[in-house]
Amino acid sequence: MSLREPVSSFSTSDTTVAAQPSRLMSLVKALRVHQWIKNVLVFVPLLMAHKIFDTTSLIRAAYALAAWCLCASGIYLLNDVFDLKTDRLHPRKKLRPLAAGTITSASVWTLAPLLMLAGLAIAFLLLPEPFGLAIVIYLVLTTAYSVYLKRLLMVDVLVLAGLYTLRVLSGGYATGIPVSPWLLAFSMFLFLSLAFVKRYTELRSFAPDGAPPASRRNYTSEDTELLKNFGTVSGYLSVLVLVLYINSKEVVSLYRQPTILWLVGPCLLYWITRVWLLAHRGKMHDDPIVFTVKDPASYVVGAMVVAVVVAATLW
Repeated sequence: MSLREPVSSFSTSDTTVAAQPSRLMSLVKALRVHQWIKNVLVFVPLLMAHKIFDTTSLIRAAYALAAWCLCASGIYLLNDVFDLKTDRLHPRKKLRPLAAGTITSASVWTLAPLLMLAGLAIAFLLLPEPFGLAIVIYLVLTTAYSVYLKRLLMVDVLVLAGLYTLRVLSGGYATGIPVSPWLLAFSMFLFLSLAFVKRYTELRSFAPDGAPPASRRNYTSEDTELLKNFGTVSGYLSVLVLVLYINSKEVVSLYRQPTILWLVGPCLLYWITRVWLLAHRGKMHDDPIVFTVKDPASYVVGAMVVAVVVAATLW
């Protein structure tokens, strides 16, 4: 008996030590760090104004990024609580830590407010007040979205597109750089197209036989073709806004050779068309952000756009 007790004690201790990193990794996974790429949009006003090397503005944009990431992760945790039942019926979302049972609801309710409070502290203590108000709007709107707005037909995609655009707008508030109506219009149409991609892909993946998807969305499989039409039109309208912007007076003061910027149009048209073709073929991830991060062609297109902008600026 005396020999068994040490062995039993060692086994329990070993299990406990091994389980701790697992819980920690599950908690980190629940924060959806890969989704933080969305928050890089706060740097867009800085880039568009050609002030990327302005140290003060760059530091403020970095603070803005940190605030967005903290608040967004807090919202993701709350959203997992609200969607717990439907996530467990979803082929991919059932693997999320809360749905899989690797973390508890109590952990989420503790961590989520702390993350959001930390983000708000950065927003109001280190950045201008309008940025803090933008973060508050984000928290209120995303909470309303998780609880109710996601159930409303078309309202859900408009809210998603608006939240992306709010990130761009808040970047202007953080750095003190005015965001032009051109940029806002371009952002709204482009992100609306991506929001439609998300809904279209979900509908194709989880309701192929006409049954409603395992979620609280107010769409049916009969809407798939309409969503595809809405999404492609929105994406092409963003390119139209870009072309009109190239011919505006604002461009002359920022670029030495604005005509070169016309090359951005074909790059963007290719990317949008490719996204929708893959979605139509059922090869699109139901989160277009995850798809973009993992897609080599998106990086090539991005590099080409950067090269064109640099050429138009320095030529």
